[in-house]
Parts: sequence; structure tokens; C-alpha cells
Amino acid sequence: MKMKIQTMNKPVIVKACLEDLQEILQLQYLAYQSEAALFGSNDIPPLKQTIDEVIEEYHKGVILKLVADNKIIGSIRAWQTEGTVQVGKLMVHPDYRHCGYGTKLLNEIESYFPQKRFVLFTSTRSINNLRMYQRMGYKEFERKSITAELEFVFLEKII
Repeated sequence: MKMKIQTMNKPVIVKACLEDLQEILQLQYLAYQSEAALFGSNDIPPLKQTIDEVIEEYHKGVILKLVADNKIIGSIRAWQTEGTVQVGKLMVHPDYRHCGYGTKLLNEIESYFPQKRFVLFTSTRSINNLRMYQRMGYKEFERKSITAELEFVFLEKII
């Protein structure tokens, strides 16, 4: 049985800086292992992303980090295009999951873009993600089959 890590200080969410991006990418590689396991393959975009691609995302939008115990335990990204905010790479360290941190990160990124349409996607196999997004007011508006095993669900929320 996996033990949850008890944090000594209250986690805080703040904007990431360039110096945080390598640590966020390492967290991404760890956090998306569970997603890869749903498909039995590490051949998913979050596990193939490079630091240069993360830096590019940093410059076109907002990357937030969730910090506890002097380390980054969560992150989320968003950028605006044509009046729509694209939300991506919501992640929480596996040892800190099921504590409400994903919800807090999503709420916080929404506050950076008031009165907007938010769009995000996840796979149909990511039941916990879908449940959280729907609980937070996101509604499905499209599905896309990527492969025989992979189907994405696109959700939106208008504030």
C-alpha cells in the first residue's frame, strides 16, 4: 500500500519562472506514468515533451506551480487563442493525489483569465480526470478517436 506524504507546510500556488521548468518537466514525466499505464505504452505526448517545448509554452501563456516542502508537487498550463483559453498539463505528484490539489490548480488558472471560455481534453480512460472536470463545471463538447485504443474527450467551461 502506497503511503501518502504528509506535508509540513501549506502548499502554495504561484506562477512558475523559467528556472522551474526543468523541475516541472521532471514532475510531468513522473505524473503522466499513470496515464501511460492506462494504455500500456509510454508513447504519449506528455512523456515525449522536451524542455524547449515547455519553454515555448511558458512564453505563450501561464504556467503555475504548486509548491510544498520546498519542491514542486503540481503544475498546470494555459494560454489564450482567439478568445478561448486552452488548459493543459494539469498534474500532481502521485504521492500528493486525491487531496484536492488538482481542483485548486484548475481554479487558480481560471482566475488568470476572467470571463473566458476554457477548453481542455483528456482520454476517455481517465475516469478520475473526467469526474473532476465535470464536477468543476466543464461539459463535453467533442470526442476524437486518435487510435483504436485512444479517444480524447474535449470539455469546455464558460465563465
